[in-house]
Amino acid sequence: MDIRPLAEADQTWFLDLNQACLPAVNALTPATTAKLIGEAGYARLLLKDGQPLGALLAFWPGADYDSPNFLWFKERYDSFLYIDRVMVAEEARGQGAGVTLYNDLFAFAKAHADGEAGRVTCEVNSRPPNPGSLRFHESLGFMPVGEQETEGGAKAVIMMEKRV
Repeated sequence: MDIRPLAEADQTWFLDLNQACLPAVNALTPATTAKLIGEAGYARLLLKDGQPLGALLAFWPGADYDSPNFLWFKERYDSFLYIDRVMVAEEARGQGAGVTLYNDLFAFAKAHADGEAGRVTCEVNSRPPNPGSLRFHESLGFMPVGEQETEGGAKAVIMMEKRV
């Protein structure tokens, strides 16, 4: 598998994958897709034999982004890389695509850490529960650092971090 930066030409594929992954990720429009990719500190595409399989977007604290979960980390930490969305095409799930993307992100975060251990952050749904995602993140070394209710209490998330 290969990883490369997301390019403008990838935006339609990225948007289609995003919509196929609903409701695990929030819906996007072409305009919000372009803005997210443009603001991301890490925007990468995973390919196998030249075909895209997955993508990961992550943001530094200075990003112009108003996600409540991103803002939760921004209020608490000066330095972090927040995973906003990681998506893998259905036909590629269970083949190590997610781990490959995360390992690349960890190497990127470590290389760009500002003099201390880098901090990679994310959230996992606890209401409705997502035990598979929680197990996956814990297996990669993420630890809970807080909780937050979102969408007026309709959802709850476990805030997590991994030091790299």
